[in-house]
Amino acid sequence: MAFVTTIPTPAGSGLTIQLDKGQVLFLVGANGTGKSSLMHQFYSAHHANSRRISAHRQTWFSSNAITLSPEQKRQTESTIKGIDTSPQARWKDDYSAQRASIAIYDLIDAENVRARSIAGAVDKGQIDLAKDLSLKDAPLKVINELLRLSNISIEVSIHQNEQVLASRCGSPTYSVAELSDGERNALLIAASVLTVPPGTLLLIDEPERHLHRSIISPLLTLLFSKRPDCAFVVSTHDVMLPLDNPTAKTLLVRGCTYSGNVVSGWDVDLLDSAEHVDESLKRDILGARRLVLFVEGESHSLDASLYALVFPNASVVPKTSCREVIHAVNGVRGAASLHWLRVFGLIDNDRRSSSEVDQLREQGVYALPVFSVESIYYHPKIQSLVAARHAAVTGSDATSLVAEATERASAALRPHARRLSERVVEHALRDELERHFPTSKDIASGNPISVTIDVRTAVETELSTLNGFLERKELQAVIERYPIRETPALSEISKKLGFQGREQYESAVRKLLMDDTEALTFVRSMFGRLSGELME
Repeated sequence: MAFVTTIPTPAGSGLTIQLDKGQVLFLVGANGTGKSSLMHQFYSAHHANSRRISAHRQTWFSSNAITLSPEQKRQTESTIKGIDTSPQARWKDDYSAQRASIAIYDLIDAENVRARSIAGAVDKGQIDLAKDLSLKDAPLKVINELLRLSNISIEVSIHQNEQVLASRCGSPTYSVAELSDGERNALLIAASVLTVPPGTLLLIDEPERHLHRSIISPLLTLLFSKRPDCAFVVSTHDVMLPLDNPTAKTLLVRGCTYSGNVVSGWDVDLLDSAEHVDESLKRDILGARRLVLFVEGESHSLDASLYALVFPNASVVPKTSCREVIHAVNGVRGAASLHWLRVFGLIDNDRRSSSEVDQLREQGVYALPVFSVESIYYHPKIQSLVAARHAAVTGSDATSLVAEATERASAALRPHARRLSERVVEHALRDELERHFPTSKDIASGNPISVTIDVRTAVETELSTLNGFLERKELQAVIERYPIRETPALSEISKKLGFQGREQYESAVRKLLMDDTEALTFVRSMFGRLSGELME
Protein backbone atom coordinates (compact mmCIF):
# COMPACT_ATOMS: atom_id res chain seq x y z
CA MET A 1 0.00 0.00 0.00
CA ALA A 2 1.33 3.42 -0.97
CA PHE A 3 0.50 6.72 0.71
CA VAL A 4 0.54 9.52 -1.87
CA THR A 5 0.32 13.11 -0.66
CA THR A 6 0.56 16.31 -2.70
CA ILE A 7 1.93 19.27 -0.79
CA PRO A 8 0.84 22.70 -2.11
CA THR A 9 3.83 24.95 -2.79
CA PRO A 10 4.08 28.72 -3.36
CA ALA A 11 4.91 28.13 -7.03
CA GLY A 12 1.56 26.38 -7.43
CA SER A 13 2.88 23.17 -8.95
CA GLY A 14 2.86 21.19 -5.71
CA LEU A 15 5.23 18.46 -4.52
CA THR A 16 3.94 14.89 -4.62
CA ILE A 17 5.44 12.47 -2.11
CA GLN A 18 4.84 8.73 -2.19
CA LEU A 19 5.54 6.63 0.87
CA ASP A 20 5.44 2.87 0.51
CA LYS A 21 5.29 0.41 3.38
CA GLY A 22 8.60 0.33 5.19
CA GLN A 23 9.54 3.87 4.16
CA VAL A 24 10.25 6.79 6.50
CA LEU A 25 9.96 10.53 5.87
CA PHE A 26 11.42 13.08 8.29
CA LEU A 27 10.12 16.66 8.40
CA VAL A 28 12.86 19.03 9.55
CA GLY A 29 12.43 22.77 10.06
CA ALA A 30 12.56 25.62 12.53
CA ASN A 31 9.70 26.67 14.79
CA GLY A 32 6.90 28.39 12.90
CA THR A 33 7.71 26.95 9.47
CA GLY A 34 4.50 24.91 9.34
CA LYS A 35 5.62 21.39 10.26
CA SER A 36 2.58 20.70 12.46
CA SER A 37 0.22 21.93 9.75
CA LEU A 38 2.02 19.71 7.26
CA MET A 39 1.62 16.72 9.58
CA HIS A 40 -2.09 17.54 9.65
CA GLN A 41 -2.07 17.60 5.84
CA PHE A 42 -0.65 14.07 5.75
CA TYR A 43 -3.20 12.87 8.30
CA SER A 44 -6.17 14.45 6.53
CA ALA A 45 -5.18 12.79 3.26
CA HIS A 46 -4.99 9.32 4.83
CA HIS A 47 -6.97 9.53 8.08
CA ALA A 48 -8.71 6.19 7.52
CA ASN A 49 -5.35 4.39 7.69
CA SER A 50 -3.34 6.73 9.91
CA ARG A 51 -2.37 7.00 13.56
CA ARG A 52 -1.24 10.32 15.05
CA ILE A 53 1.22 10.51 17.91
CA SER A 54 0.83 14.18 18.75
CA ALA A 55 3.57 16.57 19.87
CA HIS A 56 1.35 17.75 22.74
CA ARG A 57 0.68 14.17 23.83
CA GLN A 58 0.01 13.47 27.49
CA THR A 59 2.97 11.63 29.00
CA TRP A 60 1.33 10.71 32.31
CA PHE A 61 -1.11 7.91 33.02
CA SER A 62 -4.25 8.32 35.10
CA SER A 63 -4.07 4.58 35.78
CA ASN A 64 -1.81 1.63 35.11
CA ALA A 65 -4.76 -0.57 34.10
CA ILE A 66 -7.51 -0.58 31.50
CA THR A 67 -9.96 2.24 32.23
CA LEU A 68 -12.08 1.82 29.08
CA SER A 69 -14.58 -0.84 28.15
CA PRO A 70 -14.28 -2.28 24.63
CA GLU A 71 -17.28 -0.25 23.50
CA GLN A 72 -15.94 2.94 25.08
CA LYS A 73 -12.61 2.33 23.42
CA ARG A 74 -14.20 1.91 19.97
CA GLN A 75 -16.34 5.02 20.40
CA THR A 76 -13.41 7.08 21.68
CA GLU A 77 -11.18 6.00 18.78
CA SER A 78 -13.91 6.91 16.29
CA THR A 79 -14.35 10.32 17.90
CA ILE A 80 -10.60 10.97 17.93
CA LYS A 81 -10.28 10.06 14.23
CA GLY A 82 -12.98 12.57 13.37
CA ILE A 83 -11.59 15.34 15.56
CA ASP A 84 -8.04 14.82 14.28
CA THR A 85 -9.10 15.88 10.79
CA SER A 86 -10.20 19.33 12.01
CA PRO A 87 -7.76 22.28 11.70
CA GLN A 88 -7.82 22.78 15.48
CA ALA A 89 -6.19 19.37 15.98
CA ARG A 90 -2.88 20.97 15.01
CA TRP A 91 -2.71 22.83 18.31
CA LYS A 92 -5.50 21.47 20.50
CA ASP A 93 -6.10 18.00 21.96
CA ASP A 94 -9.12 17.43 24.19
CA TYR A 95 -8.49 13.68 24.23
CA SER A 96 -4.87 13.49 25.38
CA ALA A 97 -5.77 11.40 28.44
CA GLN A 98 -7.86 9.03 26.35
CA ARG A 99 -5.00 8.57 23.87
CA ALA A 100 -2.74 7.41 26.71
CA SER A 101 -5.47 5.06 27.94
CA ILE A 102 -5.94 3.64 24.44
CA ALA A 103 -2.22 2.95 24.18
CA ILE A 104 -2.36 0.94 27.44
CA TYR A 105 -5.57 -0.78 26.31
CA ASP A 106 -4.02 -1.82 22.98
CA LEU A 107 -0.91 -3.10 24.72
CA ILE A 108 -2.90 -5.29 27.12
CA ASP A 109 -5.34 -6.34 24.42
CA ALA A 110 -2.54 -7.45 22.09
CA GLU A 111 -1.14 -9.59 24.90
CA ASN A 112 -4.58 -11.11 25.55
CA VAL A 113 -5.31 -11.76 21.87
CA ARG A 114 -2.02 -13.60 21.49
CA ALA A 115 -2.69 -15.68 24.62
CA ARG A 116 -6.24 -16.53 23.49
CA SER A 117 -5.00 -17.57 20.03
CA ILE A 118 -2.43 -19.94 21.49
CA ALA A 119 -4.92 -21.32 24.03
CA GLY A 120 -7.53 -21.82 21.32
CA ALA A 121 -5.12 -23.79 19.17
CA VAL A 122 -4.18 -25.99 22.15
CA ASP A 123 -7.86 -26.59 23.02
CA LYS A 124 -8.43 -27.80 19.46
CA GLY A 125 -5.43 -30.08 19.64
CA GLN A 126 -3.55 -28.02 17.05
CA ILE A 127 -0.26 -28.16 18.90
CA ASP A 128 1.86 -27.31 15.85
CA LEU A 129 -0.26 -24.21 15.23
CA ALA A 130 0.07 -23.23 18.88
CA LYS A 131 3.85 -23.54 18.61
CA ASP A 132 3.87 -21.39 15.47
CA LEU A 133 1.71 -18.74 17.15
CA SER A 134 3.98 -18.69 20.18
CA LEU A 135 6.98 -17.88 17.98
CA LYS A 136 5.53 -14.45 17.25
CA ASP A 137 6.56 -12.16 20.09
CA ALA A 138 3.88 -10.16 21.86
CA PRO A 139 4.21 -6.36 21.65
CA LEU A 140 5.09 -6.24 25.36
CA LYS A 141 8.10 -8.52 24.88
CA VAL A 142 9.19 -6.45 21.89
CA ILE A 143 8.79 -3.24 23.89
CA ASN A 144 11.05 -4.56 26.66
CA GLU A 145 13.64 -5.54 24.09
CA LEU A 146 13.48 -2.10 22.46
CA LEU A 147 13.68 -0.29 25.79
CA ARG A 148 16.77 -2.28 26.73
CA LEU A 149 18.44 -1.60 23.36
CA SER A 150 17.50 2.09 23.68
CA ASN A 151 19.33 2.50 26.99
CA ILE A 152 16.19 2.46 29.17
CA SER A 153 16.76 0.00 32.00
CA ILE A 154 13.15 -0.89 32.83
CA GLU A 155 11.04 -3.96 32.13
CA VAL A 156 7.27 -3.73 31.71
CA SER A 157 4.92 -6.59 32.58
CA ILE A 158 1.18 -7.27 32.93
CA HIS A 159 -0.08 -8.55 36.29
CA GLN A 160 -3.34 -9.48 37.99
CA ASN A 161 -6.36 -7.32 37.15
CA GLU A 162 -4.54 -6.35 33.95
CA GLN A 163 -2.26 -3.90 35.69
CA VAL A 164 0.78 -2.73 33.76
CA LEU A 165 3.78 -2.58 36.10
CA ALA A 166 7.44 -1.76 35.68
CA SER A 167 10.63 -3.00 37.27
CA ARG A 168 14.09 -1.44 37.15
CA CYS A 169 17.06 -3.81 37.07
CA GLY A 170 15.19 -6.52 38.98
CA SER A 171 13.69 -4.20 41.59
CA PRO A 172 10.18 -4.73 43.00
CA THR A 173 7.45 -3.80 40.52
CA TYR A 174 5.73 -0.44 40.59
CA SER A 175 3.05 1.30 38.53
CA VAL A 176 3.99 2.59 35.07
CA ALA A 177 2.35 5.84 36.18
CA GLU A 178 5.44 6.32 38.37
CA LEU A 179 7.87 6.17 35.45
CA SER A 180 9.80 9.30 34.51
CA ASP A 181 8.40 11.55 31.77
CA GLY A 182 10.93 10.21 29.29
CA GLU A 183 10.26 6.56 30.15
CA ARG A 184 6.49 7.04 29.83
CA ASN A 185 6.98 8.87 26.54
CA ALA A 186 9.09 6.01 25.16
CA LEU A 187 6.52 3.47 26.35
CA LEU A 188 3.61 5.37 24.76
CA ILE A 189 5.38 5.77 21.41
CA ALA A 190 6.45 2.13 21.32
CA ALA A 191 3.01 0.84 22.36
CA SER A 192 1.28 2.98 19.72
CA VAL A 193 3.63 1.90 16.93
CA LEU A 194 3.66 -1.82 17.75
CA THR A 195 -0.11 -2.23 18.13
CA VAL A 196 -1.43 -0.48 15.00
CA PRO A 197 -2.79 -2.67 12.18
CA PRO A 198 -0.52 -3.45 9.21
CA GLY A 199 -0.68 -0.86 6.44
CA THR A 200 -0.92 2.11 8.82
CA LEU A 201 0.68 5.50 8.21
CA LEU A 202 2.22 6.51 11.54
CA LEU A 203 2.63 10.24 12.13
CA ILE A 204 5.00 10.96 15.02
CA ASP A 205 5.32 14.62 16.00
CA GLU A 206 8.45 15.62 17.94
CA PRO A 207 9.39 12.19 19.33
CA GLU A 208 12.42 13.75 21.04
CA ARG A 209 10.25 15.49 23.67
CA HIS A 210 11.36 14.44 27.19
CA LEU A 211 13.90 12.04 25.67
CA HIS A 212 17.66 12.31 25.27
CA ARG A 213 18.80 11.63 21.72
CA SER A 214 20.86 8.65 22.95
CA ILE A 215 17.46 7.06 23.68
CA ILE A 216 15.10 8.34 21.00
CA SER A 217 17.50 7.70 18.11
CA PRO A 218 17.91 3.94 18.64
CA LEU A 219 14.28 3.61 19.75
CA LEU A 220 12.95 5.10 16.51
CA THR A 221 15.34 3.12 14.34
CA LEU A 222 14.32 -0.11 16.06
CA LEU A 223 10.60 0.72 15.78
CA PHE A 224 11.01 1.34 12.05
CA SER A 225 12.64 -2.07 11.66
CA LYS A 226 9.89 -3.80 13.68
CA ARG A 227 7.10 -2.38 11.49
CA PRO A 228 8.13 -2.85 7.85
CA ASP A 229 4.40 -3.22 7.15
CA CYS A 230 3.79 0.46 7.99
CA ALA A 231 4.99 3.84 6.73
CA PHE A 232 6.24 6.67 8.95
CA VAL A 233 6.26 10.47 8.89
CA VAL A 234 8.32 11.97 11.72
CA SER A 235 8.40 15.71 12.47
CA THR A 236 11.46 16.73 14.45
CA HIS A 237 13.77 19.57 15.48
CA ASP A 238 16.65 17.11 15.86
CA VAL A 239 18.48 17.24 12.52
CA MET A 240 20.58 14.25 13.57
CA LEU A 241 17.64 11.83 13.50
CA PRO A 242 17.51 11.70 9.68
CA LEU A 243 21.27 11.06 9.66
CA ASP A 244 20.76 8.12 12.01
CA ASN A 245 18.37 6.63 9.42
CA PRO A 246 20.22 6.98 6.09
CA THR A 247 17.56 5.20 4.03
CA ALA A 248 14.89 7.71 5.08
CA LYS A 249 13.71 10.65 3.00
CA THR A 250 13.93 14.12 4.51
CA LEU A 251 11.66 17.05 3.77
CA LEU A 252 13.20 20.41 4.67
CA VAL A 253 10.35 22.73 5.68
CA ARG A 254 11.46 26.35 5.25
CA GLY A 255 8.19 28.24 5.66
CA CYS A 256 4.52 28.37 4.80
CA THR A 257 1.92 30.73 3.37
CA TYR A 258 -1.51 31.42 4.82
CA SER A 259 -4.94 31.95 3.38
CA GLY A 260 -6.74 33.57 6.27
CA ASN A 261 -5.94 31.44 9.31
CA VAL A 262 -5.24 28.29 7.33
CA VAL A 263 -1.92 27.24 5.79
CA SER A 264 -2.34 27.12 2.01
CA GLY A 265 1.19 26.19 0.92
CA TRP A 266 4.62 25.18 2.12
CA ASP A 267 8.11 26.14 1.01
CA VAL A 268 9.85 22.75 1.06
CA ASP A 269 12.77 20.82 -0.41
CA LEU A 270 12.99 17.03 -0.58
CA LEU A 271 16.24 15.22 0.14
CA ASP A 272 15.68 11.76 -1.27
CA SER A 273 17.26 8.77 0.40
CA ALA A 274 18.32 7.43 -2.99
CA GLU A 275 20.85 10.23 -3.39
CA HIS A 276 24.34 9.25 -2.27
CA VAL A 277 25.42 12.32 -0.34
CA ASP A 278 28.26 12.23 2.17
CA GLU A 279 26.91 12.06 5.74
CA SER A 280 28.85 15.12 6.88
CA LEU A 281 27.37 17.10 3.97
CA LYS A 282 23.87 15.96 4.88
CA ARG A 283 24.51 17.26 8.39
CA ASP A 284 25.55 20.61 6.92
CA ILE A 285 22.52 20.78 4.62
CA LEU A 286 19.83 19.84 7.13
CA GLY A 287 18.60 23.01 8.77
CA ALA A 288 20.54 25.26 6.39
CA ARG A 289 19.17 27.88 4.02
CA ARG A 290 19.08 27.28 0.28
CA LEU A 291 22.15 29.49 -0.01
CA VAL A 292 25.16 27.86 1.67
CA LEU A 293 28.69 29.17 2.09
CA PHE A 294 31.36 26.68 3.18
CA VAL A 295 34.32 28.38 4.87
CA GLU A 296 37.55 27.37 6.55
CA GLY A 297 37.79 27.06 10.32
CA GLU A 298 35.60 25.94 13.20
CA SER A 299 32.21 27.23 14.33
CA HIS A 300 33.89 29.56 16.87
CA SER A 301 36.69 30.69 14.53
CA LEU A 302 37.29 34.18 13.14
CA ASP A 303 36.18 33.08 9.67
CA ALA A 304 32.65 31.83 10.37
CA SER A 305 31.70 34.59 12.81
CA LEU A 306 32.78 37.33 10.37
CA TYR A 307 31.29 35.83 7.22
CA ALA A 308 27.94 35.24 8.95
CA LEU A 309 27.71 39.01 9.50
CA VAL A 310 28.86 39.92 6.00
CA PHE A 311 26.55 37.46 4.23
CA PRO A 312 23.37 37.18 6.34
CA ASN A 313 21.40 35.58 3.48
CA ALA A 314 23.60 32.48 3.50
CA SER A 315 24.07 29.65 5.95
CA VAL A 316 27.78 29.79 6.81
CA VAL A 317 29.10 26.27 7.38
CA PRO A 318 32.68 25.92 8.69
CA LYS A 319 34.95 23.13 7.47
CA THR A 320 38.33 22.44 9.01
CA SER A 321 40.49 23.06 5.93
CA CYS A 322 40.45 24.48 2.41
CA ARG A 323 40.53 20.92 1.07
CA GLU A 324 37.32 20.10 2.95
CA VAL A 325 35.68 23.30 1.68
CA ILE A 326 36.45 22.31 -1.92
CA HIS A 327 35.24 18.75 -1.29
CA ALA A 328 31.99 20.00 0.26
CA VAL A 329 31.20 22.37 -2.62
CA ASN A 330 31.95 19.72 -5.24
CA GLY A 331 29.97 17.12 -3.31
CA VAL A 332 26.80 19.19 -3.06
CA ARG A 333 27.02 20.61 -6.58
CA GLY A 334 27.50 17.10 -7.94
CA ALA A 335 24.36 15.71 -6.28
CA ALA A 336 21.48 15.89 -8.74
CA SER A 337 18.75 15.86 -6.10
CA LEU A 338 20.27 18.89 -4.35
CA HIS A 339 19.66 21.18 -7.31
CA TRP A 340 17.67 23.53 -5.06
CA LEU A 341 20.83 24.44 -3.14
CA ARG A 342 23.16 27.24 -4.22
CA VAL A 343 26.53 26.42 -2.72
CA PHE A 344 29.80 28.35 -2.66
CA GLY A 345 33.12 28.05 -0.89
CA LEU A 346 35.41 30.71 0.59
CA ILE A 347 39.04 29.99 1.47
CA ASP A 348 42.14 31.94 2.41
CA ASN A 349 44.19 33.30 -0.47
CA ASP A 350 47.57 32.12 0.86
CA ARG A 351 49.22 33.86 -2.11
CA ARG A 352 47.70 31.47 -4.64
CA SER A 353 48.50 32.05 -8.29
CA SER A 354 45.88 33.80 -10.42
CA SER A 355 45.43 30.64 -12.49
CA GLU A 356 44.67 28.60 -9.36
CA VAL A 357 42.23 31.26 -8.12
CA ASP A 358 40.43 31.22 -11.48
CA GLN A 359 40.30 27.43 -11.51
CA LEU A 360 38.81 27.32 -8.02
CA ARG A 361 36.25 29.99 -8.89
CA GLU A 362 35.00 27.84 -11.78
CA GLN A 363 34.20 25.18 -9.17
CA GLY A 364 32.32 27.71 -7.02
CA VAL A 365 35.16 28.19 -4.54
CA TYR A 366 36.39 31.75 -4.04
CA ALA A 367 39.74 32.74 -2.58
CA LEU A 368 39.97 35.84 -0.42
CA PRO A 369 41.53 38.85 -2.16
CA VAL A 370 43.89 39.09 0.84
CA PHE A 371 46.12 36.52 2.51
CA SER A 372 43.70 35.39 5.23
CA VAL A 373 40.69 36.47 7.28
CA GLU A 374 42.99 38.33 9.70
CA SER A 375 43.81 40.65 6.81
CA ILE A 376 40.18 41.81 6.93
CA TYR A 377 39.96 42.20 10.69
CA TYR A 378 43.16 44.26 10.77
CA HIS A 379 42.75 46.22 7.55
CA PRO A 380 43.87 49.83 8.24
CA LYS A 381 40.42 51.22 7.42
CA ILE A 382 38.78 48.83 9.88
CA GLN A 383 41.41 49.79 12.45
CA SER A 384 40.54 53.46 11.93
CA LEU A 385 36.81 52.89 12.32
CA VAL A 386 37.27 50.81 15.47
CA ALA A 387 39.71 53.38 16.89
CA ALA A 388 37.21 56.18 16.25
CA ARG A 389 34.47 54.33 18.17
CA HIS A 390 36.85 53.62 21.02
CA ALA A 391 38.15 57.20 21.10
CA ALA A 392 34.61 58.55 21.29
CA VAL A 393 34.31 56.80 24.66
CA THR A 394 37.80 57.38 26.08
CA GLY A 395 38.48 60.82 24.61
CA SER A 396 41.65 59.62 22.88
CA ASP A 397 42.76 60.78 19.44
CA ALA A 398 41.87 58.05 16.91
CA THR A 399 44.50 59.14 14.37
CA SER A 400 47.26 58.96 16.96
CA LEU A 401 46.09 55.53 18.09
CA VAL A 402 46.27 54.15 14.54
CA ALA A 403 49.69 55.73 13.96
CA GLU A 404 51.07 54.18 17.15
CA ALA A 405 49.55 50.81 16.24
CA THR A 406 51.21 50.95 12.81
CA GLU A 407 54.57 51.80 14.35
CA ARG A 408 54.43 48.99 16.90
CA ALA A 409 53.19 46.46 14.34
CA SER A 410 56.06 47.31 11.98
CA ALA A 411 58.55 46.90 14.81
CA ALA A 412 57.02 43.55 15.77
CA LEU A 413 57.21 42.31 12.17
CA ARG A 414 60.86 43.12 11.45
CA PRO A 415 62.39 40.21 13.43
CA HIS A 416 60.09 37.83 11.53
CA ALA A 417 60.64 39.26 8.04
CA ARG A 418 62.78 36.41 6.71
CA ARG A 419 60.48 33.69 8.03
CA LEU A 420 57.43 35.42 6.55
CA SER A 421 59.23 35.72 3.22
CA GLU A 422 60.10 32.02 3.25
CA ARG A 423 56.49 31.13 4.06
CA VAL A 424 54.97 32.98 1.11
CA VAL A 425 57.71 31.88 -1.30
CA GLU A 426 56.98 28.26 -0.42
CA HIS A 427 53.62 28.31 -2.19
CA ALA A 428 55.05 30.04 -5.27
CA LEU A 429 57.87 27.51 -5.54
CA ARG A 430 55.44 24.62 -5.34
CA ASP A 431 53.43 26.15 -8.18
CA GLU A 432 56.62 26.47 -10.18
CA LEU A 433 57.43 22.80 -9.63
CA GLU A 434 53.92 21.74 -10.67
CA ARG A 435 54.28 23.63 -13.95
CA HIS A 436 57.28 21.40 -14.75
CA PHE A 437 55.63 18.09 -13.91
CA PRO A 438 56.09 15.71 -16.88
CA THR A 439 53.14 15.27 -19.20
CA SER A 440 52.20 11.99 -20.89
CA LYS A 441 53.95 13.31 -24.01
CA ASP A 442 57.14 13.97 -22.00
CA ILE A 443 57.02 10.49 -20.55
CA ALA A 444 56.45 8.91 -23.96
CA SER A 445 59.45 10.74 -25.42
CA GLY A 446 61.68 9.52 -22.61
CA ASN A 447 63.70 12.72 -22.57
CA PRO A 448 65.19 13.77 -19.21
CA ILE A 449 63.54 16.67 -17.41
CA SER A 450 65.59 19.01 -15.29
CA VAL A 451 64.10 21.65 -13.04
CA THR A 452 66.27 24.22 -11.33
CA ILE A 453 64.78 26.74 -8.93
CA ASP A 454 66.87 29.47 -7.36
CA VAL A 455 65.35 29.33 -3.89
CA ARG A 456 67.81 31.79 -2.36
CA THR A 457 67.09 34.48 -4.95
CA ALA A 458 63.34 33.98 -4.58
CA VAL A 459 63.52 34.39 -0.81
CA GLU A 460 65.86 37.40 -0.97
CA THR A 461 63.63 39.13 -3.53
CA GLU A 462 60.57 38.59 -1.34
CA LEU A 463 62.48 39.73 1.75
CA SER A 464 63.53 42.92 -0.03
CA THR A 465 59.90 43.60 -0.95
CA LEU A 466 58.70 43.04 2.61
CA ASN A 467 61.44 45.20 4.14
CA GLY A 468 60.51 47.96 1.71
CA PHE A 469 56.90 47.86 2.89
CA LEU A 470 58.04 48.02 6.51
CA GLU A 471 60.42 50.93 5.95
CA ARG A 472 57.68 52.91 4.21
CA LYS A 473 55.19 51.84 6.93
CA GLU A 474 52.85 50.44 4.27
CA LEU A 475 51.13 48.20 6.78
CA GLN A 476 48.14 47.53 4.53
CA ALA A 477 50.37 45.88 1.91
CA VAL A 478 51.99 43.70 4.58
CA ILE A 479 48.65 42.68 6.10
CA GLU A 480 47.23 41.79 2.69
CA ARG A 481 50.23 39.73 1.49
CA TYR A 482 51.75 37.94 4.51
CA PRO A 483 50.66 35.55 7.31
CA ILE A 484 51.05 38.14 10.05
CA ARG A 485 48.95 36.04 12.44
CA GLU A 486 52.19 34.08 12.98
CA THR A 487 53.80 37.14 14.57
CA PRO A 488 53.09 39.35 17.63
CA ALA A 489 51.99 42.19 15.32
CA LEU A 490 48.25 41.64 15.72
CA SER A 491 48.48 41.69 19.51
CA GLU A 492 50.48 44.93 19.35
CA ILE A 493 47.86 46.55 17.10
CA SER A 494 45.05 45.50 19.45
CA LYS A 495 46.78 46.88 22.54
CA LYS A 496 47.78 50.18 20.94
CA LEU A 497 44.20 50.74 19.82
CA GLY A 498 43.14 50.50 23.47
CA PHE A 499 42.09 46.86 23.81
CA GLN A 500 43.35 44.19 26.18
CA GLY A 501 44.25 41.84 23.36
CA ARG A 502 43.28 40.32 20.04
CA GLU A 503 40.08 38.68 21.23
CA GLN A 504 38.63 41.94 22.52
CA TYR A 505 39.64 43.86 19.40
CA GLU A 506 38.21 41.23 17.03
CA SER A 507 34.96 41.25 18.99
CA ALA A 508 34.87 45.04 18.56
CA VAL A 509 35.27 44.59 14.79
CA ARG A 510 32.27 42.27 14.64
CA LYS A 511 30.23 44.74 16.73
CA LEU A 512 31.28 47.47 14.31
CA LEU A 513 29.94 45.47 11.37
CA MET A 514 26.63 44.98 13.19
CA ASP A 515 26.22 48.71 13.84
CA ASP A 516 28.01 50.53 11.02
CA THR A 517 26.63 50.23 7.48
CA GLU A 518 29.70 51.94 6.02
CA ALA A 519 32.03 49.38 7.58
CA LEU A 520 29.85 46.48 6.48
CA THR A 521 29.64 47.79 2.92
CA PHE A 522 33.41 48.24 2.80
CA VAL A 523 34.13 44.71 4.00
CA ARG A 524 31.52 43.24 1.67
CA SER A 525 33.13 45.05 -1.28
CA MET A 526 36.37 43.18 -0.63
CA PHE A 527 34.78 39.92 -1.79
CA GLY A 528 34.06 41.09 -5.33
CA ARG A 529 31.93 38.69 -7.39
CA LEU A 530 31.15 36.50 -4.41
CA SER A 531 29.22 39.36 -2.79
CA GLY A 532 27.06 39.56 -5.89
CA GLU A 533 26.36 35.82 -5.73
CA LEU A 534 25.43 35.85 -2.04
CA MET A 535 23.58 39.17 -1.78
CA GLU A 536 21.44 39.16 -4.92
